[in-house]
Amino acid sequence: MTKHKHISRRKFIGDSCAALGYTTLFSSLINLKAMAASAMDNSSLITLGGDYKALVCVLLGGGNDSFNMLIPKGDNEYNEYATTRSNLAIPQNDILQINPNTSDGRVFGLHPTMPDMQQLFESGNLAFLSNVGTLVEPSSKTDILNGIVKTPLGLFSHADQQQQWQTGRPHERTNTGWGGRIADLVQSMNSNQNISMNISLRGSNIFQRGDQIIPYAISNDGSIGINGYGGSGQFNQLKTAALNTMLERDYQDIFKNAYKNTIKTSNDANLEFQTAVDGISDFSTLLPEYNDLAAQLNMVAKTIASRDTLGFSRQIFFVQIGGWDHHDELLVNHSNKLTEVNDALKYFNDVMTELNVNDCVTTFSVSDFARTLTSNGNGTDHAWGGNAFMMGGAVNGKDIYGDYPTLALNSDLNINDSVIIPTTAADSYMAELALWFGVPASELPTIFPNISNFYDTASGTHPIGFMNMQ
Repeated sequence: MTKHKHISRRKFIGDSCAALGYTTLFSSLINLKAMAASAMDNSSLITLGGDYKALVCVLLGGGNDSFNMLIPKGDNEYNEYATTRSNLAIPQNDILQINPNTSDGRVFGLHPTMPDMQQLFESGNLAFLSNVGTLVEPSSKTDILNGIVKTPLGLFSHADQQQQWQTGRPHERTNTGWGGRIADLVQSMNSNQNISMNISLRGSNIFQRGDQIIPYAISNDGSIGINGYGGSGQFNQLKTAALNTMLERDYQDIFKNAYKNTIKTSNDANLEFQTAVDGISDFSTLLPEYNDLAAQLNMVAKTIASRDTLGFSRQIFFVQIGGWDHHDELLVNHSNKLTEVNDALKYFNDVMTELNVNDCVTTFSVSDFARTLTSNGNGTDHAWGGNAFMMGGAVNGKDIYGDYPTLALNSDLNINDSVIIPTTAADSYMAELALWFGVPASELPTIFPNISNFYDTASGTHPIGFMNMQ
């Protein structure tokens, strides 16, 4: 039986003061790093039309079958695709052709439910990154089969792979994410220190949690406050008055006082945030009906529109659309999901243009993993490397980055007869976004411990090249 050690109040206070001292010192160090990030980023701020930048992470939860999202369309490559995918192949004539600025001679297209994303691509507002996945170090088929390279923990596991995409640390399990560690560095660039720069539309998540920063969770309708506080009606008025009395009182008991201060700070932040977003008029762009992802992005847009009122120059958002684990009925279910993403991205891009911040906001996708190339009968199972999208005015759009693999089952990248080994590390993908956001290259190893395995931070070049850093 575990024995509980008694801790006196005096010892608790002493330990708390010691912890406070460490936290204050650490916070000062973080602020020094943030000043360096701010100084490095001045030129890009001017070029992009203001001192604001936002990253919007779109998690496709469950594992997107992304080789049915970005699809080979030319005759030779399509025949290879159709042979491997068998009953899950999209008809060649239904694929929406795209025309990348850079081509290796192969022809590609998008799923037929993505006409708006096709147009976003052709207009230069959207790009794709092919065969990206979690990697600890560059990995060949021979090295993996012989067990001489480190592979991500819990490969093919939903929980592990979602976590690693959010943490940027596929070699270990940790409770902080790369979005949180970025926020630790640049939070002091915001004048508002009462509300976290990391705002989540889907509750608590690892991606946005840092050593100092935690996500501020909101709903599609805005901030989540004390039920009935400030509401109309006699009961709510009495409740509000009673709560105000408790929140304004000083308690001799330090535990009560700490709890009261926490509740008061949260309540004040809720009122500040909700007042700001409530002051934003409805957008001219119409919100798609029955589209939860679009509804999440609508609140992201309202928050961005409130940036000056709230005092934000840097923000990281997290939105999520689940239901991608298509072990069965893939063609129908995947089509429905891609339709929702297509409509939501079109809406969000139009609103960002309406707000004149399209160059300042970059939206990008992550997913647990891609799916097996072969059919399990009517669906697909967990795999590895896949395709992602990036959207925004700062994206060097109308291109496919990375190396789109051959989909033949006997290829050098194919293991387990249907799983593609990534050729671009998730670290490189994330590092490019971090650099655009203002993180100095010298700080990348702090955020992504394995980045040196894929990118020389002293090279002066970009990890991949899909972001316009000017």
